[in-house]
Amino acid sequence: MLRSIKSLQDLGGKRVILRCDFNVPLSDGQITDDGRIRAALPTIKHLIAAGARLVICSHLGRPEGQVNPDFSLEPVATRLEELLGQPVVFSSDTIGAQAKAASKLLEDGGVALIENLRFSPLETSSDQAEREEFAKSLAELGDVLVSDGFGVVHRKQASVYELAKLLPSYAGLLIEREVEVLRSLTENPERPYCVVLGGSKVSDKLAVIENLLPKVDKLLVGGGMVFTLLAAKGHDVASSLLESDQLEIVRGFLAQADQLGVEILLPSDIVVANGFSKDAEFETVAADRIAESRFGVSGIGLDIGPESAKTFAEVVRSSKTVFWNGPMGVFEFENFSHGTRAVAQALTEVEGLSVVGGGDSASAVRALGFTDDAFGHISTGGGASLEYLEGKKLPGLEVLDD
Repeated sequence: MLRSIKSLQDLGGKRVILRCDFNVPLSDGQITDDGRIRAALPTIKHLIAAGARLVICSHLGRPEGQVNPDFSLEPVATRLEELLGQPVVFSSDTIGAQAKAASKLLEDGGVALIENLRFSPLETSSDQAEREEFAKSLAELGDVLVSDGFGVVHRKQASVYELAKLLPSYAGLLIEREVEVLRSLTENPERPYCVVLGGSKVSDKLAVIENLLPKVDKLLVGGGMVFTLLAAKGHDVASSLLESDQLEIVRGFLAQADQLGVEILLPSDIVVANGFSKDAEFETVAADRIAESRFGVSGIGLDIGPESAKTFAEVVRSSKTVFWNGPMGVFEFENFSHGTRAVAQALTEVEGLSVVGGGDSASAVRALGFTDDAFGHISTGGGASLEYLEGKKLPGLEVLDD
């Protein structure tokens, strides 16, 4: 059982370090999707209302342990201030004089955000002693740690793991909700239970397929990964994405699904293009006739076809529990976004629990114009949610467990 933020008492006058995941996409210094900031608001508001003096920390991107203005959290501070309707003090360093001053000058209910944790190479160091050194410096900024960055709980990083050992540490409301939802996908899910997997590589999803196969009723597969499954069934996929070294493994889990009575649904039709671009020529062909499109062996499958999209949507809509991870096609290109849109729309119509598994799926639903509240839950951690569903122990959760 995770130590909960709800058990924290008498926070007035206490400095609370809140580890969030504000790893938001930026374009020319502007936030293009503030979903992860919004997801942290319930915990932030809870702590403000309790009178805590809030020192928020996060990473953003991969600055490789160097100070890089392109990955500054300053735009996040600005957006957070707008969403909270109160000042957010931004510290342009992480453990330096500014951060220390900001944490000391906060009043009850005040909020500060320190600069990108990954501007220090120690945050993600493979050397435990280096991570501990960084965690000790961070610990000087607060009296209590609330961990709420679900997107990083599968990583042993200084602010996620070592810091939680140095200070009294608790799970935030977001992490509690994420774990609650993921448990419902693995422990007695309401049936019919359907999992939809997409994205580019089947190798990225093998462990989750292996762990979920005995639990699900139907597994729907789209995206780039589907071509390895089609090839495993003996179909020519032309120049579509193919992981030939995974063919035998794929045949193994297809056979296992048969033994378990789990239906694996593959697309019946594919949208094939003459190149990877938004303006590429394309046509829809049967899934077992990809090489026979007018583009021949150079054809590339970029989306599931309309017939498949309709079938997938019907299966999703009729399920009581649905987990979706990975787009059905190259949703960034309008001509190849229809499969992903159809699945997303069906998820909004599920009479039960619909879960969007973070990462590209979360980006896709927002990019396609869906609002977060249209779904049962949108995870803030693509990699973390997959590793949880694989049955792995996540260090950032284990350290919060009594």
